[in-house]
Amino acid sequence: MRAAARTRLAILALAATVLLSVPQPALALDPIPDGPPSGPLNLHIPPHKSAPKSPNTTVIEREGKTGLPSLRLVALLTGDGQQIDEGLVWRIFQSTGPTGKAKLVLESHEATPLVKLQPGDYTVNAAFGRANLTRKIAVKTGGPPYEAFVLNAGGLRLGATVAGAPAAPGAVTYSIYADDHDQFDSRSVVISGAKPNLIIRLNSGIYRIVSQYGDANAKIEADVTVEAGKLTEASVTHTGGKATFKLVTRSGGEAVPDTRWTIQTDDGEMVKESVGALPTHVLAPGKYIVTASSGGHLYKNRFEIADGEVKNVEVLMAASALGARSAGATDIAPTTGDSLDGIGKPSFDFKTP
Repeated sequence: MRAAARTRLAILALAATVLLSVPQPALALDPIPDGPPSGPLNLHIPPHKSAPKSPNTTVIEREGKTGLPSLRLVALLTGDGQQIDEGLVWRIFQSTGPTGKAKLVLESHEATPLVKLQPGDYTVNAAFGRANLTRKIAVKTGGPPYEAFVLNAGGLRLGATVAGAPAAPGAVTYSIYADDHDQFDSRSVVISGAKPNLIIRLNSGIYRIVSQYGDANAKIEADVTVEAGKLTEASVTHTGGKATFKLVTRSGGEAVPDTRWTIQTDDGEMVKESVGALPTHVLAPGKYIVTASSGGHLYKNRFEIADGEVKNVEVLMAASALGARSAGATDIAPTTGDSLDGIGKPSFDFKTP
């Protein structure tokens, strides 16, 4: 009889273990295209009742009677529970001394790290690309802990075309600015020099996009909205022409070295400054004035450039100034250029599926 009783108790204990191991159902959402894979949020943690907590503070309770309190960190793409399984960086800081200066006590690149911490107050930062969330937690003894960080992150992918075809590698870069302004009414830079066709992970919100073709004034600015859990695709159509400049003593002659160049619009707005014998710049379609400085003299020329045009702009040194040493400026007749009729205009389109 005693052996039978022990057998029944063992079966009941095994059944209880199996029931506790059944995973809880998890929410499943469509992942960001080409972004992090979605996955179930299943931590196998039994329910634990505790007092209500502040939304900005997580009370961490201790597991068992010995050892340090443990904290399971989990990042969610949206409030609906889409778990981020890769590309995360976790940083945990603790204030030290009366100055309150933060000290980095732990950094992890795991998706869901389990960390052990001394009881106390901490600041945790979860970074997912350029999207991030920072919040304070208080660690104390008792209970099985875990904390979910909802990043409300989305993705932005910018495509660029030039002359009806995808932009050549390195031809176009873009910068992203936050919607908030500082005391000087300037926007803070989120990222600069980004390449087209890459997914940039961002917190949901409104951003200013500045797409730059070349190194001068062929650029486009527009505002886009990034939604949590979605990929926003922006398409930029750039216009511009390439102009190569050279200072010569005669038409078709060799370029004068160490020349300083200043390019301005027809109404005097500064566009670009450079130094060299044969600088090349991409310019927005329009009319310009170029000034070459060499040997203490200034030489000018007027020109115009159309979308897709590639041209050489010569600045001819005046014969009367070739042997002179005094500074001066010489206006030269403009180089013949194509008409600007029918110039294409830049455009910026975006969509969120």
